[in-house]
Amino acid sequence: MAASTTETKLCLNCKKPLRGRSDKKFCTDFCRNGFNNQLKSNSNNFIRNTNNALGKNRRILESLLPENEEMGKTTKEKLNRLGFNFKFITHLYTNKKGNTYFFCYEYGYLPLDGDWFLIVKRKEQD
Repeated sequence: MAASTTETKLCLNCKKPLRGRSDKKFCTDFCRNGFNNQLKSNSNNFIRNTNNALGKNRRILESLLPENEEMGKTTKEKLNRLGFNFKFITHLYTNKKGNTYFFCYEYGYLPLDGDWFLIVKRKEQD
């Protein structure tokens, strides 16, 4: 009798032997999901960390504006103490005077003299 030359396929995630269809790649849905989540985790982590930093910056700027006000002032020291990360912004806006505002969604800041910052909230647009 000739020996069988069929190779046992293994689950791509947990490496357990597979049973069933010949084109099967995973032993369970859990393994399939885990494998695919791992493939995407590096790019997803970068996006998630960036969005988290932008959200935190937005919340900090929002917290520094008095309620129902569109402008306020704060210091760089206070922003740093609250954990503001100046590397993360969503966009820039340069006004007619040439001042460049840095925005985290609808909240922005304008660097002023002496480590002061003007905090602004963008007006709602249709």
